[in-house]
Amino acid sequence: MNLTTRPQLHEDWIDPYAREIVRILQDEGFETYLVGGCVRDLLAGIHPKDFDIATNAHPNQVRRKIPHAYVIGKRFRLVLVRRGDQQFEVATFRRNVRQEELEDGEAEVVGDNYFGSCEEDAKRRDFTINALFYDPIQQKIIDYCDGQKDIANRTLRMIGNSVERFIEDPIRILRAVRLSHKVNFIIDTEMRGAIVQCASELKRAVLPRRREEFLKILRLPDPALTFIELHDLGVLENTLSGLQAIYRDAEKTNVFECHLQRMKNCGFKFEDPTELLSGFMFAFLKAHYGEESWNLNDIQNDDRLQGFLRDELGMFKQEQATFFKALHLIHNLQKVDLYMRKGERRQMGFLRNDALPLALKLAQMDYTITGATLLFWENQFKRFANKPVPTDASEAHQH
Repeated sequence: MNLTTRPQLHEDWIDPYAREIVRILQDEGFETYLVGGCVRDLLAGIHPKDFDIATNAHPNQVRRKIPHAYVIGKRFRLVLVRRGDQQFEVATFRRNVRQEELEDGEAEVVGDNYFGSCEEDAKRRDFTINALFYDPIQQKIIDYCDGQKDIANRTLRMIGNSVERFIEDPIRILRAVRLSHKVNFIIDTEMRGAIVQCASELKRAVLPRRREEFLKILRLPDPALTFIELHDLGVLENTLSGLQAIYRDAEKTNVFECHLQRMKNCGFKFEDPTELLSGFMFAFLKAHYGEESWNLNDIQNDDRLQGFLRDELGMFKQEQATFFKALHLIHNLQKVDLYMRKGERRQMGFLRNDALPLALKLAQMDYTITGATLLFWENQFKRFANKPVPTDASEAHQH
């Protein structure tokens, strides 16, 4: 174990609520630290979005000591602490299950609730840079896996044998590539070889977990770079084979990446999975079907596309419905004169279509509408923002 005092990390970036939770539990005699991604980011010069806490206190002990704390989860029990609009996860140190425990079948311990020491918890984590603990009270780093060395070398390395760890949980393959692009680290040579070797294992991973990783990739500053590397490593063909076909064609790749890059300037809500996946799919369709006018009914009924949306991307039916509804609306956004000839009730009905905001963003991605047309629609939204929808009678009276 390397134990370094006064580490070179951004102490002033630590959330005061997270620090206070650590202090309370330490004052009660429990070993407690910040852990994982937040420590990694503080050392790598990245402002953490979340602060997770690890302790040797059991969930119910944490709940009793910390105000506004709630035990959640069954397979993996942890404590959620709410502070205003923020929340913090407090997890008890875990360890790997021993073979004799599986044979004995301990009744009181289920799922991943095998509590252990700080060192055992560190060594069961995935990457060395995620296995760091930080004590914000004593200002010291606890490092059992040489994570600080890998951060200094900007290298992403697996704890243990990479092939074994990927077979144990194939989602780690997607996490490894995504994380390397998030923090701009290189993937260790041994782990890179293991990714190529184990890429087909991802077919065993459940779709909801794959979907979550795809969403996180799309939230990266440049997701196209990540998709290129996933293609090079043979991962795409085992997860998003439809996108793999795009990356086999240089011209299609260029169209896809250009549209994907435009999402940043079109007002997409990156926290909204429907909008995020819709932007991705619009870029995909532009690359796959070309830039000319599409027959949307044919596209919507394409069995191969439906399989891609449902079985590879994990897009929900409601998300698909909103996306295709937005595609159908794009053409109407250009017909300003037709819209202006409608009565107020019909204008408001059009503006209150739940897919219209998304249609505007997709139209901007493709430069389907001009800046003047976009400004017109934005003004229309403001004009009718708080107006009640008029009845037929009131509309007839106005006209």
